[in-house]
This record gives sequence, structure tokens and C-alpha cells, in this order.
Amino acid sequence: MAYGFDRFLTTHTGSLPRPDDLIRAMFAKEEGVPVERGALAEKIREAVADVVKKQVAADVDLVNDGEMSKPSYATYVKDRLTGFGGSSNTFVYGDLADFPRLAQRVFGDPGRSRRRTPACTGAIAVSDPAAPLDDIENLQAALAGTSAAGSFLSAASPGVISLFFRNEHYPSQEAYLFAIADAMRGEYEAIAKAGIIVQIDCPDLAMGRHIQYADLTLDEFRMRAGLHVAALNHALAAVPPEQARLHLCWGNYEGPHHHDVPIADIIDIVFTARPATISFEAANPRHAHEWTLFERVKLPEGKTIIPGVIESKSNFIEHPELIAQRIARYANLVGRDNVVAGSDCGFGTWVGQAAVDPDVVWAKLAAMAEGARLATKQFWRG
Repeated sequence: MAYGFDRFLTTHTGSLPRPDDLIRAMFAKEEGVPVERGALAEKIREAVADVVKKQVAADVDLVNDGEMSKPSYATYVKDRLTGFGGSSNTFVYGDLADFPRLAQRVFGDPGRSRRRTPACTGAIAVSDPAAPLDDIENLQAALAGTSAAGSFLSAASPGVISLFFRNEHYPSQEAYLFAIADAMRGEYEAIAKAGIIVQIDCPDLAMGRHIQYADLTLDEFRMRAGLHVAALNHALAAVPPEQARLHLCWGNYEGPHHHDVPIADIIDIVFTARPATISFEAANPRHAHEWTLFERVKLPEGKTIIPGVIESKSNFIEHPELIAQRIARYANLVGRDNVVAGSDCGFGTWVGQAAVDPDVVWAKLAAMAEGARLATKQFWRG
């Protein structure tokens, strides 16, 4: 068993609601307004301490820092690496292009409208090696004396960085990906060395199909996805597989998602990634049916899955019995010891994004914990 417990553990994808004063400070920083570093660092420490307490109170087992230090799960790298400058990237989401009014609403939310995604215009290198160490220290301090079963910290994959920050410097996409991988290696290794699971956020392996690589055939996309995984494995070479988990995502936005690539078309490539644990969306209306994939695809030896059993864009609080049923579907197919309950995606992907009311977030996580307890009674009766 990957996590060594006699019950179904619970976790989530990473980002959680941020306090209002931190949101205001992060907005100012993103907009170029001078922000006193010491004061911002203190706000982040306080926010991490608070968000860890709330996770533990909701009976989440594997907790994190809520990504309090980051403007988003991917764009934070511009503050930690050199080589990014110039104008921000523009994006065309294949599904939203079919619904222009909805696209205006999605891209107009306070978080996305402020995101900065400058191009790569120079050599990539680490400019702030202390930043991940600060994240580690803040989380460890917040965990002291809690009952959390484990912890994780999120980090952007080379592939998702290449998605958000277009290449205007390196001679090829492969060269760009491996330059990013070399630069991110230190962050991944620092987290793992601290005894914390490093979660690699990889929406590029799914969302990338209808954004970055929408003009490619499926076979061509699969080749690109394989290259992304090769770069990721290169960056994780010194991180034990059991010390890493990968999050697969089709985009955490309330859109039609009718251009999403089926998980069946990419799962074999995802399984070649080094992390031992795979997190993926499994509760939302576009992907909830895909649990049947594991009726015909065998989970590789040594792999664990974290299917989303609560949805991250809806204020519905899932019933614990529904959550237990979702957990059971996977446990019956891949074995109870290979399943951890999770959320589809984060609840604060971008600073200021609040599709789900913060108080509802904690109620959803508590419902997930109750659902895991119900499922545990079913699978560990003796």
C-alpha cells in the first residue's frame, strides 16, 4: 500500500481559498504596485498556518499550504526563474471558442484577467532559490502538532510552463522543455528532500490538447505529450517515485469541455511518468463516466490513483454516500490500497478566483472525509 493506512485517505489538488488581505496584496504585486516583501511574507505565513488548520479540521489527511505564496499554480515561476519578459501570451480554448459569450465571462474573472504570462525571451535559470525553501518552512511550521497524515507541495511541470509562457528564445520545443526541466529540478528535489510529497501539476497532458496543441492530430499530440513526460522524468530523476504525484487536468474553468481529450487516449503516456501517484478529474460531468476505463486498463504495479470525488467548480456539496460510491467504483477495479480520495482540481487556481464560496469549500472537503469513512467501512469491515 502506497500510504500505509488501513482506510481511504483524503486529499485535494492544491489551491485553496486565500484570505482577502492576501488577495489584495497579491493583486497589487501582479499589477506592479510596490509591495513590502517582509509584510507580504508575514501574510503568507499566517495564511498557510490558517489553511492547514482548516484542512485538518475538515479531516483532510494529506494537506498542503493551499498555494498561498503563488499567484497561480503555473505563473508563479516567472518570479522564481529568469528568462521571461515581454508581452503576455494569449490563449484560445477550443471549447470556449464555440461559445464566445461564455469565453468573455471565463476570461473576465478577477483572477484570470490579472494573470501575467510573458514569453520566454532569454535563457532560463533559477533567480530565487530561496522561494521553495520558504514554502517548505511555512508548511512545516504550520504542520507542527497537527494530526495530518502527510503533506504535499505543488510545483508546475515543464510542460505546463511551456503552455503558459510561449518560447521566443530556444531553437525548438524540446530544447525549451528540457531547459525548463533543468531549472525546475531544484524545486522538485528540495520539496522531496524535506520529506514532503511533490505534486507536479500537468494540465499540459490533457488541457494542452485543446489549447497549446489544438491544431495537431491526436497522434501528433500524443507525441508531444510523450516529450513533455520525458522532460518531466528528466527533472525528477533524483526524486523517488513514491515521493511524487502527478495531477492531470483538462482546465479548471466552468466551460463546456466538449473538446477535452478522453483520458483513455492519454493514460498510457501518463503512466510512463515517474510519479507513483496520479491525480485526475473524475467527478465533473465531462469526466465522471471515465471510471470504466479501469475495467479494461490495468493499473501498473506501484501506482496509486487519486480520482476526484468532489467537483471544484460547483457550490453543490456532494452527498457523502455519493462520494463513497465514487471511491468504491475505483477501489473495486484497482484495489482498495491503491485509491486516495481527492478533488477534481483546486479551489483557488488563480488568486481572486472564487467559483466556489470559501465556506462551501470546507464543507465539500468535510463531506469528502465523511464519504471516505463510509467507503472504509465497506472495504475494511474486518
